[in-house]
Amino acid sequence: MTFPIDEIISILEPEVSGYQVPIVDLIAAQTKDPFKVLVATILSARTKDEVTAAASRRLFERAGTPAELAQLTVAELEKIIFPVGFFRNKAKFLRQLPVVLKQRFGGVVPRDIDSLLHLPGVGRKTANLVVAVAFNEPAICVDTHVHRIMNIWGYVQTTTPLQTETALRQQLPQRYWTRINALLVAFGQGTCKPLWPHCDRCVIAALCPKIGVTPRKAKKEAAVDRGDASVKKLASWNVNGLRAALKNGFLDVLQGLDADVLAVQEIKAQPDQLPDELRNIAGYQVFWHPAQKKGYSGTAVFSKTAPLQVVYGLDCQQFDDEGRVLTLEYPDFYFINVYAPNAQPELKRLDFKLEFNHALLAHMNRLRADKSVVLCGDLNVAHKEIDLANPKANVKNPGFSPQERAWMDALVDAGYIDAFRKFNQEPNQYTWWSYRFSARAKNIGWRIDYFIVDGASGERVLEAAIHTDITGSDHCPVSVVFR
Repeated sequence: MTFPIDEIISILEPEVSGYQVPIVDLIAAQTKDPFKVLVATILSARTKDEVTAAASRRLFERAGTPAELAQLTVAELEKIIFPVGFFRNKAKFLRQLPVVLKQRFGGVVPRDIDSLLHLPGVGRKTANLVVAVAFNEPAICVDTHVHRIMNIWGYVQTTTPLQTETALRQQLPQRYWTRINALLVAFGQGTCKPLWPHCDRCVIAALCPKIGVTPRKAKKEAAVDRGDASVKKLASWNVNGLRAALKNGFLDVLQGLDADVLAVQEIKAQPDQLPDELRNIAGYQVFWHPAQKKGYSGTAVFSKTAPLQVVYGLDCQQFDDEGRVLTLEYPDFYFINVYAPNAQPELKRLDFKLEFNHALLAHMNRLRADKSVVLCGDLNVAHKEIDLANPKANVKNPGFSPQERAWMDALVDAGYIDAFRKFNQEPNQYTWWSYRFSARAKNIGWRIDYFIVDGASGERVLEAAIHTDITGSDHCPVSVVFR
């Protein structure tokens, strides 16, 4: 059966017209300046649109022309464009760009792909996008969304973006070339997401063969009443640097989760290093337990209600100096925020981690004698083979060593419950993905972020979720609804 590409595009174009416009297309519409389109495209590689937009705005305030860009040093460029992906390499490319433009092209951005490929930081995707967006000339920009969705449709059968570009040049009608990237980027970000696409609400679901797709399950109607004061939403997120997370939309995530209590790990900052917008958030009290070493480890808790007391650490200096445990007492439960040590390559820090785990379990046992215990955070271990994508290849690696997994077994044997697995026994449910090799897009991940409750309080957990659609860190948030 021939794939109905004309019908599909005619349906998608009005559908995505209300979606967020990809940032490069937006800059082209606003400026009509090939130089700014080129620079924004270089910045956009491996970077979220909102981060690219902010970095582009800061850069164009200082350098809107090649001549102005030539006046900036690499160090200045790094500071301006941070935190875009690979910002150091991109700063070097941008420093070289005015020189190459002047020497080879008389200071003018060329309008053909072969010439653009001679510019620093420009590959085929970038060159095609500049030709299509800046000059409105036939070119097919194939990014991960175009490559992925075209293969989901079966319109191409390829394994690399370059193969997809070649195939599309042969079979995609040329009238679609310049707009296919913007169309599928918007559709891929809004509906046909890399992880758990929204097939349940997709306007082309009846026409799509869904090749290789695991659709998102339709969300059940809420089983709990959040208006009930006894019901609380508790969330946890390893932000991998709170200052970086702020630039990546942390405050929007906090508002969107609407958690009564949010625990964060790996804050990598002292409170006095953070802007006021993080230290004073309307509706939340914040409790900090940073590491003594700057830029390392640390935990914090954002709470809508004041706890009865806050306990910092485990009363053990070697762990507490790293800011790894923060406990808040509420009237009917203890809330423990944990950032467990990483055992490190070759398990160099395994003994330290096992000592920490032993002290943590003893802390939990003392507290549960008084009232319910809810522990959350990054435990830096995948418990079962189901909890990581490649278990056999990682048996001796940190996070999946027999010793670390044995502690998780001991935790369960002591009567504690993994809240997520109470509700979900499906594979491919992960909370952390390496930044390398497009691991998140391919869902090659690990489930190492948890909510754990004492056995006597298991029935108080009404829902548990992994929020894979929330980016901004190499981890995603996890949450429970607790009565």
